[in-house]
Amino acid sequence: MSAWLNPVRRITMAAVLVAAGTTLIILTAFSQPVLASPTPRLNIRKTSAKIDLDGKVDTAEWHAASKVSSFIERYPGDNTQPAVKTEAYLTFDDKNLYVAFVCHDDPAAIRATLAQRDQFSGDDGVGLYIDTYGDATWAYMLIVNPYGVQKDYLWSNVAGEDIGFDLIWESSAIIDSEGYEVEIAVPFSSMRFPNTDVQSWRVDLRRFRPRESSFEYAWSDYDRNVACAPCQWGTVSGVSNVHPGKGLEILPTYLAYQSSELRDAGNPTSGLHNGDVNGELSVGGKYALSSDVVADATYNPDFSQIEADAAQVDVNSTIALLYPERRPFFQEGQDVFRTLFNSFYTRTVNDPLYAVKMIGRKPGYTFGFMSAQDDNTVYLLPLEESSALFLAGKSYVNAFRATRPVGKSSQLGMIFTDRRLDGGGYGTILAADGDIRLTSTIAVDGQYIYSFTGEPDKAGASAVMGETTIDEGRHTAVFDGESYHGHALISRVKRFARHWSFMIDFDEVEPAYRTLTGYDPWVNYRNASLWTQYTFYPKNSIFERIQPQIYTEGRWLFDGSRRWEHQNFQLNGNLNWAQTWVSLQGSRGSENWTSSYSGNRIDYNDLYSYGFETNSNPSDQMGLYIQARHANEVARFADAIGSQNSVSISVGFKPIDRLVIEPDINWVRSTHVDTKQQLFRQFIARTRLRFQANRQLSARLVVQYVDWNQARIVSQTTSGTTYSVISGKAWDIDPLITYRLSPFSVLYIGSTHDISYFPPGDTYDSQWRLSSRQFFIKLQYLFRV
Repeated sequence: MSAWLNPVRRITMAAVLVAAGTTLIILTAFSQPVLASPTPRLNIRKTSAKIDLDGKVDTAEWHAASKVSSFIERYPGDNTQPAVKTEAYLTFDDKNLYVAFVCHDDPAAIRATLAQRDQFSGDDGVGLYIDTYGDATWAYMLIVNPYGVQKDYLWSNVAGEDIGFDLIWESSAIIDSEGYEVEIAVPFSSMRFPNTDVQSWRVDLRRFRPRESSFEYAWSDYDRNVACAPCQWGTVSGVSNVHPGKGLEILPTYLAYQSSELRDAGNPTSGLHNGDVNGELSVGGKYALSSDVVADATYNPDFSQIEADAAQVDVNSTIALLYPERRPFFQEGQDVFRTLFNSFYTRTVNDPLYAVKMIGRKPGYTFGFMSAQDDNTVYLLPLEESSALFLAGKSYVNAFRATRPVGKSSQLGMIFTDRRLDGGGYGTILAADGDIRLTSTIAVDGQYIYSFTGEPDKAGASAVMGETTIDEGRHTAVFDGESYHGHALISRVKRFARHWSFMIDFDEVEPAYRTLTGYDPWVNYRNASLWTQYTFYPKNSIFERIQPQIYTEGRWLFDGSRRWEHQNFQLNGNLNWAQTWVSLQGSRGSENWTSSYSGNRIDYNDLYSYGFETNSNPSDQMGLYIQARHANEVARFADAIGSQNSVSISVGFKPIDRLVIEPDINWVRSTHVDTKQQLFRQFIARTRLRFQANRQLSARLVVQYVDWNQARIVSQTTSGTTYSVISGKAWDIDPLITYRLSPFSVLYIGSTHDISYFPPGDTYDSQWRLSSRQFFIKLQYLFRV
C-alpha cells in the first residue's frame, strides 16, 4: 500500500496534481464570467434631524434617509422573492452612519434571545456589512437581533469571520404587531476608511429569518459561480466631509483577587493555603496617528481569561492543542497577522510585562507591528510525531506583517517574527504569501517560510528530552546551543462554485524548521491532498442541498518513508425541516508510527472509520448537535490498533428568552482489537448556564467534569504486552456576574473552584478535595478623548 510513496510515484503524483490544477484553471478561465449581474448602487444624503435610537423607525427622524426595499432571498433560494417584506433606510450626519430596518413578520414566530453581545445564535436579525476600501480583503460585519443585542465580526479573505473583534457602535430594536424594527448608529470615529472628501463603500444589507430553513435575505444579488462575496456587494456613495477615527483611548483595568492552593500538592489532607488578597493595576492606550494608522500599548496587562477554555478530547493526542485567542489586546488586528500557516500565534506571548502594537489600513496596503516583553515564555518544541512545551523564562517578541491588495479580492503579503530569549537562544522567521483570484471561481494561494533557530544552552536538557535527534541526525532536539535553519511551504489551487468545487493542496515542513512565535506542532513531513465536492439543489424535495465529498491525502517524511494514507467520503444534506443538517462519513487508510516503547517503526493497516453528524434547531427554545463515530484507529501510547467509539452531544435549551442552558458531552473509548483490553477513555461533561437580566447585567455559571484513563506500555515480550494505567478526574465550577456598558467598559465579579480526585495514598484514603480556588473582581473602563 505504501508503494505510491517511493520517489518516482511521489514525482508522478505531484505532476498529476499540477497538471490537473492547470487544466482546470485554463478550462474554467474560458467558461466563467467574473460577475454575472451588476451590483446595486445607492446614493445617500446627510440628515439634519436628530435620530433617537429607541428602536422605532419614526418617519420624521428618517425623512432624509435613502430607502432600500428590493431584497432577495440568497439562501436557500437563489436570488428569489422573499416570503416577507423588508425595508432599510440609510443616512448620516457629522458623527454617525445611520441604518434602520423594518422587518415585517408574524411577531409570534420571531426568534430572539436577550444575551450579552456576541453570545446569541439562531436568532432573527439584521446585518450591516461594510467594505470601506472596496478591495474585498476585509470588512466590518455588524448584526443586531430583535432585542437590539449586538454581534460584530471583522471579516478578512484569509481568516474569514473573526468573532473576537469588537467595535463601539449603538443599536436598538423593538418587536411590534407588524414584526420588528432596528436602528443602528455607527460612529465614524470607530471606523477606518479612506481620508477623502466623498466616500464610496461596498455595502450589503442582510436579514436573517430562521424558521424551518435558515432563510437569509440580502440587498445584493449573489452569483454562486462567483466565490468572492464582497465583490458582489452594492455600492453606497454620497457620504461626504466626514472623518474616520482619530483620537486617544485609555483603558485602565483593576484586578483584585485572592487565591488558595493545597499546602502539599500530593496530599489532599494538607488543606488549602489561603493567599493574601492582591491587587493589580494595568493600563492600555490607543492613539490614532492618522485616519487609518492606530497605535496600541499596554503595561502590566491583565491577560486573565474570564471565560476559561473548554476542555478538549486529548487523551490520544501527542501534540500541543490549539486554543482560540480571547484577550482583547491581541484580538484587535488579529486578522492582519493571520497567514495560512499560523505563523504568529498570539497565545505564545504568554505573560507580557508590556506590549505595543501598530495597525495600519491604507487603500493600497495594510500593515501590523507588535513588540512585547514576555516574562514567562512558553517554548513549543515540534518533533516528528509529537510536540513538547517548556517554560523558557523571559523573552522579547517582535512581529511585522504587511499585505497589499492585487485586483479584486487578491493580495500579496509578508510576515517577519522574532523572539529573543533572555540568556541565549532565538527564533526568527521570514515568510511571503499570496492569495490570487484567477477567475470568478478559481484562486491559488500559498506561503513560503524560512526559519532561523538558535537554541538556548540549558544544562540538564538531555534528561528531559533524551537523545532525540532531528534533521536526519544532524542536530539534537535538546537545548544545547545549536543553530540551524529550515523552511515550510503550502500551496493550494481552489475552486468554489455553484455545483463543483475542489481544492488541491501540497505542503511541507522541513525537519529543521521551527517557529517560536507560531503554532506548528510537528515537523518533517510532506502532504498532498485532494478535496472535491458536488452540490445538488433538488426541487420539490425535503432536501435543500445534497453534497457528496471526497477527500484523499498522503503524508510522508523527507526521507521518503510513509507516515499515513487516508481516503475519506462524506455525504452532507441540508433539510428544509427544523434547520437540519446531516452528514454521513466514512474513511479507510493506513499509518506508520514510531513505537512509544521500543522506538521501532510500526505499520498499521486496514484502519477505518464511519459515523454520522447532525445539527438541528426545531424551535426557538431548543437546538441539538450529535456526532457518533466508530473506528479502528491507532492508540498512540499503547502501540496498538483500538476499536474506538466516540459520541459528542451539545444541546441548547432556552426556557425563557433571557435564560440559556448549554450542556455538552464528549466521550471516547478505545479497546484493543484482539485482547479487548481498554486502551484509553475520556469523558468530558460541560454545562454553561447564562442568565441576562437586562442589556447590561448578566450571570453565568460553568460546570465542567473531566474523567480519563490511559494505558501505557510497561513491557513487551513474545507472550504479549503489559500495560500500566494512568488516570485522573476533576471538577471545575466557575460562576461569574458581568455588568457591561460597552465592549470595553465592564465589571466582572467571579470565582473559580477546582476539585480534584486523589487516588488512595500511604497516609490517606481516596477522596475528592478542593485543590484550588480563586475569587476575583475585575473592573475596566474605556475613556475616549
